[in-house]
Amino acid sequence: MNRMIEEKNIDIEQLDWVPIPPELKDGLSEQPMSKRKLKSWMLVLQARQIPCRSETGDRNYQLLVPVDQYQNACQELIQYEAENHNWPPPPPAERKLQENTASTIWIFIFLAIFYNITQQQINQFGHHPINWVELGHAHAEKILNGECWRLITALTLHSGPLHLTGNILLGGIFMLRLCRILGSGMAWFLVLTAGALGNLLNAWIQSPDHRSIGASTAVFGAVGLLAAINTLHFRQNLWRRWPIPIAAAFGLLALLGASGENTDLGAHLFGFLSGTGLGFVSEYLTRGLKHPWRLINGGLAFLSALLVVAAWWLALR
Repeated sequence: MNRMIEEKNIDIEQLDWVPIPPELKDGLSEQPMSKRKLKSWMLVLQARQIPCRSETGDRNYQLLVPVDQYQNACQELIQYEAENHNWPPPPPAERKLQENTASTIWIFIFLAIFYNITQQQINQFGHHPINWVELGHAHAEKILNGECWRLITALTLHSGPLHLTGNILLGGIFMLRLCRILGSGMAWFLVLTAGALGNLLNAWIQSPDHRSIGASTAVFGAVGLLAAINTLHFRQNLWRRWPIPIAAAFGLLALLGASGENTDLGAHLFGFLSGTGLGFVSEYLTRGLKHPWRLINGGLAFLSALLVVAAWWLALR
């Protein structure tokens, strides 16, 4: 058996070999063969059981086939190139990232300051003292009965320093990236909206006496936003693997959002789903937008702050 294989190899080596031009056209080659093309073409021919070999000289590569296989090899390679024309697709245009680190950090500082305010005994607005958690937590029955400000106020409350620190650290990772992509105004407006929608859906699905507080609903809204934005931005390159960013975000939700004794899985899940939906919608709506981003972001930043202030005004009045 080994002797037969050796004789076959000798017969192949004794054949006349001719190079295949990089342009797959007869005549003198006008451009050198790249190493990448050489490897891919050799794999194609080997898959079709067409003998081939490579030669290297003067930093040029050549793909050679037996004379009697030349036409067949060219046809296979022409078909391969036609089927893989413009593949892989070029990478998407790089996003123009905006420097918003300082403003993002300041918002988390304000969140920490507000937490310290809620720990003080403050006698104002007819309350002696103000029970911030009672006035602002996401109480399912009260939300569905019209106290819609709780959808937002609950996002600003925390049960303790550990709860607050966890949300700031985890939220900071995603918000810094999201703010650089979208700008602070749009990023925080979408995250605030995702958090409010998450609380609304959670109130609708939970029992009437369900209560929750914390910014984690909005944090997972930011995770969903980033997953949707990356899915759309890299959809050409991901091709059949386009769900990868969404799947990775679901994995993060399962890892960080479903553990702990007092974890509100429903709020995390609905915050994530709301963020994902808003991410898809915002990407399509803002595509080709001609208005100045700076003006839009400034307006949305003001609107986000106004919504939080208005929500607490309604809760305290």
